[in-house]
Amino acid sequence: MAQPISEAARILGARIKERRKKLGNSQEEIALLADMNVSNYGKIERGLGNPNFHTVIVIAAVLTIDPADLVRGIGKNDLPKRERVFTAAEFIAEKRRRAN
Repeated sequence: MAQPISEAARILGARIKERRKKLGNSQEEIALLADMNVSNYGKIERGLGNPNFHTVIVIAAVLTIDPADLVRGIGKNDLPKRERVFTAAEFIAEKRRRAN
């Protein structure tokens, strides 16, 4: 079985699935209401998809849940590890250092 693309994707998918089940809907029903391919919707629930912002909003609307509730608490530590993530402040400081 394929592994989620990240912990963030796994958490989001689990929250979407939990809400869908609470409402008593199938994946097919939610995908239809969200105007999505059911396969793509299923990938999101399994943490295998990386939905864009608009897709998250549409799914949240169909599930009658605030999109913030779907992503609350998910942070950069839930993303795949990268060698180095620079903050905007670090970028500006380096840019100023190089300008001098």
